[in-house]
Amino acid sequence: MDLTVILVFIPAALLVGLIVPGRWKGTVLLVSSLAAIFWLQAALPLRNLDFWLPALSVGLTVLTWAATRPSQIPGDQAQARWRLELPAALLISGALIAIGMTRYNGSFCCLTATRPPAIWQILLGVGLWSGLIWLVSRLKSRAGWFSGSLIVILLALLVILKSPFLSLKASALLRGLTGQSIQLAAASDFAWLGFSYLAFRLIHALRDFQASKLPAYSLADFVNYAIFFPSWVAGPIDRSQRFIAESSSQKPILKTDRLEGLWRILSGVFKKFVLADGLALMALNSQNVVQIQSTGWAWLILYAYALRIFLDFSGYTDIAIGLGRLVGFHLPENFDRPYLKTNLTTFWNSWHITLAQWFRAYYFNPLTRSLRSRSKGKFALPAWAVILICQVTTMLLIGLWHGITINFAIWGLWHGVGLFIHNRWSEWVRPRSTNLENRPGLQRSLKFAGWLLTFNFVVLGWIWFALPSPTMAWDYVQLLLGL
Repeated sequence: MDLTVILVFIPAALLVGLIVPGRWKGTVLLVSSLAAIFWLQAALPLRNLDFWLPALSVGLTVLTWAATRPSQIPGDQAQARWRLELPAALLISGALIAIGMTRYNGSFCCLTATRPPAIWQILLGVGLWSGLIWLVSRLKSRAGWFSGSLIVILLALLVILKSPFLSLKASALLRGLTGQSIQLAAASDFAWLGFSYLAFRLIHALRDFQASKLPAYSLADFVNYAIFFPSWVAGPIDRSQRFIAESSSQKPILKTDRLEGLWRILSGVFKKFVLADGLALMALNSQNVVQIQSTGWAWLILYAYALRIFLDFSGYTDIAIGLGRLVGFHLPENFDRPYLKTNLTTFWNSWHITLAQWFRAYYFNPLTRSLRSRSKGKFALPAWAVILICQVTTMLLIGLWHGITINFAIWGLWHGVGLFIHNRWSEWVRPRSTNLENRPGLQRSLKFAGWLLTFNFVVLGWIWFALPSPTMAWDYVQLLLGL
């Protein structure tokens, strides 16, 4: 999301919030979000892929909605519900066709980065996908095999997109099918904007449906939740129950919300485009690292990177939250002064909060319950072993969510082991903490020491995040240590 996009989104969001009546806001937001995800998708070397990837995002969203609809509905009621959903279905299909029709607009082509595919291909795709969605909606017991299969498909797509090797193979395969040169295949051919966040929103809905925690949503509400344009690029990962409940409330947008929204956008723009982009000139990266010869400069550019990544990411979050406020939505916060925390656990409760909460809800907690329930008799795992397995594997997955590379895996393991060490330290300190109640000076010293240790532990972890190879990262660690 660059400044041009933000300058377009701000007046668009203000117009939606100021002019559109409450009963029409969901429809206008749906059209706006559909247009936005096609417009934001960058041009790709694979022919027409900048159209098909956003179209597939919409298709997977509608398919997830169909898979999570209640199946035990009498025939008359089911038909009535389908009639209620027909306008939204026609609107979504019509929007995809209209975006495809821009290929015939001459000098005004196109909403997408390159010319969309031929209209007959779009009509065929919409027709086949509509048939699949209708078939899924008629199936019984979708909480079992189909919702589980859809989760596997979403995870498989994530693995392909996050793995440079698999992305390269997929690019070569598609190039061969479309008659393009296989020798030009590259992993970057599959830059599917927004899919990382979309996949987690859809998996959340599918898992809650399997657990009977997901209410029945209208098609328009669910698609709005999944592809909401302010949070499409960089999150946060909202929960459908919260988002759709706020959408249904139709509360008027207060002047204070607009002012706060504009302030958050301004704050985010300053963080991202002034501070973060300014720090990028000197922060740690694969180009700057080869020019550093002294330990002092090595630490300086590492601290610059730590500040840059926080300002960059939190800046985008501020922009998303601000745009959401302008159209009447209070998106969840994603950062809460993480670099001021005094231990690693509270750091991860305040850094990329919605991602950490997602993994806690759908991986860490279920795995913990499963290991504890199965650890019986002579095969019982001690509590510390359960904690070690759950924390290390959770952080490993969070690392691989950013990219399936050795460096991201090491970064995840770094934090997983760090969280386990902090957990063991906390257990050891807890019974002894009563001795500190009457020693405020010592408490302040320990708190400062905890902050200093936590901050530098996190900063050192960013080495594996910023540099592309383990060899380069290890050489840099030695430089930091004066070796």
